[in-house]
Amino acid sequence: MQMTYAQADVARLIRKLAGEIGASFPKQSPLNIVGIRTRGEVLAQRLTELLAADGFTQIGRGVLDITLYRDDLSEIGPRPLVRPTRLEIDIDARPLLLVDDVLFTGRSIRAALDALADYGRPSVIRLAVLVDRGGRELPIQPDFVGVTLTDVAKDHRVNVRLSEIDKVDEITVEQRGRHV
Repeated sequence: MQMTYAQADVARLIRKLAGEIGASFPKQSPLNIVGIRTRGEVLAQRLTELLAADGFTQIGRGVLDITLYRDDLSEIGPRPLVRPTRLEIDIDARPLLLVDDVLFTGRSIRAALDALADYGRPSVIRLAVLVDRGGRELPIQPDFVGVTLTDVAKDHRVNVRLSEIDKVDEITVEQRGRHV
């Protein structure tokens, strides 16, 4: 199974996400938006810009590196790349929107929740993902989803590419080991 969502599709999905998020939080109240490195960080920035354009006035932004919180750290290799977490925002008693590009097993989100607990206690944490591909191994579900892909085989990978990093906006589904 090969599938591609082009630039216009990705833009539409991000606008859809922003609309659902915007309808769920009060515009004049604080909202922290934290992206999981790397593409969750870019997606969080885009959502922040769309929400600000829609009248949200108190958005705090943060970036979370979950590398050292992963339960598969030993499989990553002897020297994993750890980049800084930036949470120069007050997260205690404020709603927090956690953003990632693809939700699969739920293990990255669990790691992100563990990392966030080291920084404070938000009043509520909601999860936004661009792609939910199913296949959960943990009881974690997104609150906001751009697109749900229910028929992705285990031996396939969902790749989200964003222009800020990859020079193109697209979502592809391809067999593991193949690269476009």
